[in-house]
Amino acid sequence: MTRTQIATSGAPAAIGPYSQGIDTGATVYCSGQLGLDPASGTLVDGGVEAQAHRSMRNLAAVLDAAGLSFANVVKTTIFLADMGDFAAVNAVYGSYMPDPPPARSTVQVAALPKGGLVEIEATATRG
Repeated sequence: MTRTQIATSGAPAAIGPYSQGIDTGATVYCSGQLGLDPASGTLVDGGVEAQAHRSMRNLAAVLDAAGLSFANVVKTTIFLADMGDFAAVNAVYGSYMPDPPPARSTVQVAALPKGGLVEIEATATRG
C-alpha cells in the first residue's frame, strides 16, 4: 500500500504530528478540519455557523488537493463542543453535501483544539 501525504495551503497547516490528508490510491483520509482561517491559523469569527462553513471549505480544499470533491466522500464524522449546535451545523453541512449524502456520525466532545466549536473529518474514495 502506498501512502501519499496531501498538503494544501487552502486549508490550515497541521497543528500537530499529522497530515491534512493521506491518499492510499483508492481511499483518501482527511484529518478533522476546524473552522480555522488557513492564512492566519486562527478561528473565524461569527460563532458555530461561521466555523462550520470554514471547516467545510477547509475540507473541500484537502479533497481538491487529492483531485476529489464532496461527491467522493463516503463517511464523515462531526465533532461538536456542544450538541446544542447540532441543528445549526447540520444545516451548514447539508448545504455542501450532494445526494445521496455520505454516512455520518456526530458526537459531542469535551473540548476541541484552539477552543473550536466544530471539527469535521472525512473519508473519500475514487471510483
